[in-house]
This record gives sequence, structure tokens and C-alpha cells, in this order.
Amino acid sequence: MNRFAWNAFTGHLAATAAVALAVLLVTFVIGLRTGRHRVVDIAWGVAFSAVALTSYVLSAGHGDDGRRLLVTVLTCVWGLRLAAHIAWRGRGHGEDPRYERLLAKAPGSRAAYALRMVYLLQAALVWLVSLPVQAAGYVTGPMGPVALAGVLLWLTGLLFEAVGDHQLARFKADPGNRGHIMDRGLWSWTRHPNYFGDFCVWWGLFLIVCDAPAAAAATVVGPVVMSLLLTRDSGKALLERHMADRPGYAAYRRRTSGFLPRPPRRRL
Repeated sequence: MNRFAWNAFTGHLAATAAVALAVLLVTFVIGLRTGRHRVVDIAWGVAFSAVALTSYVLSAGHGDDGRRLLVTVLTCVWGLRLAAHIAWRGRGHGEDPRYERLLAKAPGSRAAYALRMVYLLQAALVWLVSLPVQAAGYVTGPMGPVALAGVLLWLTGLLFEAVGDHQLARFKADPGNRGHIMDRGLWSWTRHPNYFGDFCVWWGLFLIVCDAPAAAAATVVGPVVMSLLLTRDSGKALLERHMADRPGYAAYRRRTSGFLPRPPRRRL
């Protein structure tokens, strides 16, 4: 059984929390200056990458070098791809309606409310969700079959997310599709291939730390929280409430899986 450098891991948690906080505070300043708090969605992937890189540096000499490098690369590939995609998708747009609705509820200063309810909250979530990534750097010994399965799960998730985003972007770019529901490609197998992809990515990263069972037990909160974010109010559920009144969406929902991919039901 692989060992885990508990003292080093716990001793560095404050540093990774500070890095996540720093990324989101810089993003807060950018959001204030541009008047668009949607920039925080770009910072989400960047912050995970920053935490992974910080953990890689701090864990030097404590864990298996191959595992340390692998989990850092996987996290940065996922995070920076997501950040670049969101930045490209949002170019030329104003504020995201989600943040408009949220900040309309501000009891006082909109800036202070945004800081608390958007930026500080996301900094905390980045740190919490990334606990398995941080822990992986402190596991000694080579990777076993479970960790290798985690890499395959991560790859499956990245493909679902990237292909799903690409298919949706091409669909929206065609003026002939305006007013229609995207129900092609991966979107015919699941209504949320990108969210399902994120789900696989984070459970895959978690499996990489499972060679140290005690560390896995201590950090399983990470993928659990990510799963809840993807399937509850801030992810799948929020998007589906927004889409509910669109023509054709009810029929699409009846024939297409809500999350886990499966062949679509026959059109009625």
C-alpha cells in the first residue's frame, strides 16, 4: 500500500487556498473595471490550474514524481481548455444574465455582494474541489491499476466536454439553426455532454489518489461537491429551468438522457 505524506500535505493547504483566493480577487478587480462579472467563469479553470501548479511545486520531494507531474498536466489541460473556450464563447457579449439576476438581489453594495456571493465562494469551491489534485502529489510509490483507470476516465470526460462544446458551437454558428434545440451528436445521447465530461474528469482525477486509501477518503469531498455543482442549481438544473419554455425542448427532454449518456428514445 502506498504511503501518504500527511504532514506536508496539511502544511501546504493554506498556500493553495491563498493561490485560489488570489486568482479570484484579481478576477474581481477585472470584473469591476469591465462591468462584466461573467469573467469569473474564465477564472474557474485558471484557478484550478494555478492550484495544481502550486501543489506540484510544494509537493516536490514528498510524492511520486510521475504521479505529481501527471495530475498537474491533466488538471491544467482541463482547466486551461475550459477557460479558453469560455473566453472565446463570451467574446463580444455583455453581462451574463445569471449574474444580472443574482446582483439584482444585492441588499446593499453590488460590488461587495458580488465579492461575497461570486468570487469568494468560487475561490472556496476551487480549493475544496481540487483537494484530490493537491493530495495526489503526496502519494508515494508508483501508480496502480485504479490510478490508470482514473486517467482513462479523465480522457473520456475531456473528450465528451471538448467534443460537446465544439458541436454546440458549430450548431449555434449556423443561422439556420436559430430557434432550434441542439439534439445532434453527443447532444442526442445526453442533454449535458459538457457537464457529464466534467463529472468524469473530476472522478478520474480522484481515482489517481486512490492508491492511498486514507488520502482518498479524506478528499472524496472534492468530486462529490463537483458532482453536486454540475447536477444541482448552478449546473444542469439551472440551465434546464432556463431552457424549459423553448419550443421543442420538452420533446427533446423526453427522448434524451438528462445526464448519463444513452441512445436516444425514438421520436414520437
